[in-house]
Amino acid sequence: MTTTLTAIIEIGSTGIRLHVAEIYSNGGWQVLDRAVRPAALGRDVFTSGVLSRESMLECLSVLQNYRELLSGWGITDDNIHVIATSALRVARNRDVFIDRVLQEIGFKLIIVEGIEENRLMYLAVRFALKQDLPLFWRANSMIIEIGGGSTEIMLLRRGQMVAAHSLKMGTIIIDQHSRHGFGAGIFFERYLNENIRNTLGMLNMEMDLAHVRTMVAAGADARLVADRVGKELNTNCRIIERNEFIKFVEKIRSYSIEDCIFKFGITYTDAEGLIPGLLVLKLFLERTGAASIAVPLVTIRDGYLVDLASGVDPALQNEFFSQIIASAVNLGRKYHFDEAHGRHVANHCMTIFDALIKEHGMNRRHRIMLEISAVLHDVGTYIKASGHQKHGQYIVANSEIFGLHKDEIDIIANVINCHRGDPPSQSDIEFMKLQREERVLVLKMASILRVADALDRGHTQQIKKITVERRLETVVLHVDKVYDLSLELMGLEEKGGMFQDVFGYKVILS
Repeated sequence: MTTTLTAIIEIGSTGIRLHVAEIYSNGGWQVLDRAVRPAALGRDVFTSGVLSRESMLECLSVLQNYRELLSGWGITDDNIHVIATSALRVARNRDVFIDRVLQEIGFKLIIVEGIEENRLMYLAVRFALKQDLPLFWRANSMIIEIGGGSTEIMLLRRGQMVAAHSLKMGTIIIDQHSRHGFGAGIFFERYLNENIRNTLGMLNMEMDLAHVRTMVAAGADARLVADRVGKELNTNCRIIERNEFIKFVEKIRSYSIEDCIFKFGITYTDAEGLIPGLLVLKLFLERTGAASIAVPLVTIRDGYLVDLASGVDPALQNEFFSQIIASAVNLGRKYHFDEAHGRHVANHCMTIFDALIKEHGMNRRHRIMLEISAVLHDVGTYIKASGHQKHGQYIVANSEIFGLHKDEIDIIANVINCHRGDPPSQSDIEFMKLQREERVLVLKMASILRVADALDRGHTQQIKKITVERRLETVVLHVDKVYDLSLELMGLEEKGGMFQDVFGYKVILS
């Protein structure tokens, strides 16, 4: 069994944290060393919108120290992963900082988008819980992590992803607003209740939180409470009874920052966000039916290690893809889409995709993007049937789908826009904003989607199964038995032209 030394550096809103780990060729891993340096980046960015010169220099100094530490470990640059979350995500001068990190320290810094942060935290939580909390996989669950600049929320129904959101509601932002209020005791309740009420309205459209039976709270604030009043579930997770958590928060809610530092032995930066973070957790907990809180003793860095260690593990990859599809389906349900039609068209898309891999040259990731495009292609009818491809593009482009990056969602939105009507032109601003390679992907996916959609023009799912035969100049789609194909042939006549333009084959229905 071979091993690889790896380092994960996370630049967060309140500090810069390091994991040094050993990854084994069998998919296992072990953390060998940890380090943390407080840094008030969030206070900087969420106040002014930019990373100040002083904070930038402080970060560069910490990163230089980490560089020297990692040299002692003998870790190569290929195995050093530097990521940044909410603070740098919103900093207007983040590109300048990324360049300085590369030029002065030699680290390639990656900004983790909110939905990607959700994915990494899901992997970490999954690793921590294992099968030791059966209710998490059998009933409705919520995963929540409250950071300095954002709150990450995932809703699951019997282990399947319902929705994932990255909300711009972090402890630093809450604390800033409270300073303009009337003191923590009065203002927090009013401010938090108003903000959380708006969030709950959105979440309850996706899942009634009163039916949530398991609440998983990640983050340093929850771990602090778990250390004091929690019970061990396993080596990577603790359980806090609902009443014990509420009692603890009520006890410390009037603590000053100095009290938190003295009583809990935490840094000033962590102490600033402790009370706001715990109050938010309490308000969410009180709106669920959870009898306890599970607190995984893991971080986004552990999720990154799980991702690196698992590599191309087929079982984990298939489970992850199923979570992406589940999230997309639930987005469609939110807008009352024709689920049977969407899933049926997606099945036809997958059949065509798999049969023509040599012709289209797309990969497994593109396959899942095409499947989601097919599932959601008619979601815009919620707004208006006429021109619903445009409405669908808008809905998807402004939504979050678990496990997908923003650029992938933009591609999917463009595919949905291209599933009917005229092919995209240079006057199509959203299409032209894409990179050339992305525009080609959109055309390939849309070509397949238009053919698959034509096969269910009547939304009756008449054609249950097709097989694909590629001939010299044609692609023949054979149906499983004799049908009246007049509607489908008409649809194919209308929609098959793009496929021929893109791939050079005329599509024939047999």
